[in-house]
Amino acid sequence: MLLPKVTVGPSAEKFMRRMVRFSEHPAGGFRLTVSPGGCSGLAAEFSVEAAPQGGDAELSVNGLRVFLPAESRLLLDGVTVDFADTPTQSGFTFVNPNAAACGCSSAGDAKPPAEAAVSLASIKRR
Repeated sequence: MLLPKVTVGPSAEKFMRRMVRFSEHPAGGFRLTVSPGGCSGLAAEFSVEAAPQGGDAELSVNGLRVFLPAESRLLLDGVTVDFADTPTQSGFTFVNPNAAACGCSSAGDAKPPAEAAVSLASIKRR
């Protein structure tokens, strides 16, 4: 199974580790599901799982287990995943240096190309 060339930034790694450590499955892994969506290009959902689900690939990030479904692996190839926690944004960010700029905003203050954020408020327990 081919793994994507994805970079996980230190802030994202720290967030993922905390989620796993304080979950019901501290020996498990962080499952990141990414899909196309929104003006920024990517939407994400995540959970902590005891083991990978069928079709998931396991990526090791400094010993942290990250489970990636097939579609997510395709979308994350070449992407840097990080985590922002500022007064105006809290959640994952995805930066793809090869993506085209978004042309849906005429306000002139659009986000840089291929960035997406997931709000912590959208996290729901399964």
